[in-house]
Amino acid sequence: MKNSRQFYDLLKSLIRQPSVVGAEHSFFRVLQRELEERGARVTWYQGLLVAEGSHPQSVYFSAHIDRHGLICTGPNEFQYAAFVAGNRSDLLGNSVSEKLMKKIVDRFHSLPVYAYEPWSGAYRGAGTITDAFVCEFRNNLIFKLDGLEHLVAGTPVAMTDRLQIQEQHLTAQLDNVLTAAHLVHLFSLGFEGTAFFTAQEESGSSWRYLLEWFRRFGGPTTNLIVLDTSPFADQESADASRIVLRYRDANAEFNHEATNRIISLCQKNQIPFILKDRFIEEQNNGLVAQGLDPLSLGSTELGRIIAASAGRITGTTLQIPTSGYHTMNESCSIASSDAFHRILMKIA
Repeated sequence: MKNSRQFYDLLKSLIRQPSVVGAEHSFFRVLQRELEERGARVTWYQGLLVAEGSHPQSVYFSAHIDRHGLICTGPNEFQYAAFVAGNRSDLLGNSVSEKLMKKIVDRFHSLPVYAYEPWSGAYRGAGTITDAFVCEFRNNLIFKLDGLEHLVAGTPVAMTDRLQIQEQHLTAQLDNVLTAAHLVHLFSLGFEGTAFFTAQEESGSSWRYLLEWFRRFGGPTTNLIVLDTSPFADQESADASRIVLRYRDANAEFNHEATNRIISLCQKNQIPFILKDRFIEEQNNGLVAQGLDPLSLGSTELGRIIAASAGRITGTTLQIPTSGYHTMNESCSIASSDAFHRILMKIA
C-alpha cells in the first residue's frame, strides 16, 4: 500500500471518532476536515457527504460511515440505535424479529461506552453496559448502563474502540470505517473522482440519501461502486479470499460488466477473490437438499438503489472479507486491506 503509515494513522484516528447510527453529524465534520486537507471539494447534504476531485464524473465510490451503538430513550434506558433510527422499535408490526434480538442481546455485555453530543461530538461521559434484555411488553431490546445515568433521551452512546494490529490482522468495529478510511486516503494519493459518505446504512436508509443526490445532479450511471466489509463465519473463511465481489444481492442484479471489470483486475494482479452471491447459492443448494432454510443473499446499499431507480443508477460492490461481523472484534487480514487498496488505485 502506498503511504501505509499515513493510512493506519488515519484509520486509528477515525475509529476513535464516534459515528453511531442516526447520530453521524460529528463524524461528518471530522471527515470534512480530513478530506479538505487532502484537496477535495466537500459538500454536505442530509445524510450524505460528497467529496469531489478535479474530474468528479470519472468514477463514483460510496462508503457508509455509521457504526453500531446505543441511543438514550429514557432515564437510564438505552436502545440499539439502528433499530431506533430505522423506526423498528415501535408497536405497529415493524419491530425487530425475536431471532435478531436474541442474537444481539449478549454481544456487547460489559463493553465500555461513552456518550457524545451528536452535532459537535463533545464528550458527555463514560460508562459500561451492564445488562441487555428483551422487554416483553414492548417487544424491544433494552440496555442498562453504569455511569451514564445523567443522560437525557436522544443522546447517542458509542462503543469505546481502538484499532488493534496483530498477527497480520486489523481488529476493531471495522464496518464501515475501514473502507471510508481507504477513500479518504485515496484523495491524498491524487484521486480525481467522487466519493460519497452515507449515513444510516445499518438502519436501511442510506440508499435514499445517495439516490436523491443522483436525481438532483448525477443522472443515470453504470459507474457506481459501493465499498463495504463482507461477513464470513470465521477468520479462516474470511482469509480464503482477499476481495469480495457480487453479481447481485437480494434486491437486484448488479451491472455485470462493472463486476467483470474488477474480476479482470483481480486476475491480472493475482488477487484472490470470491463472488459472494455464487458462494451463498452453492451453500443453499446443500441446505435445501438437507431440508433446511436457505441463507439470504444479503441486502446492500447498491441493490436498494438499483431497485428503487429501476436500474438507472447501477454499478457493483467491492468488499473486504471479515469475521466477527458487527462486533468490536471484527477482523480482516492486512493482506485483504492492501489488496482492496490496490484495486481502488487501479479503478481510480
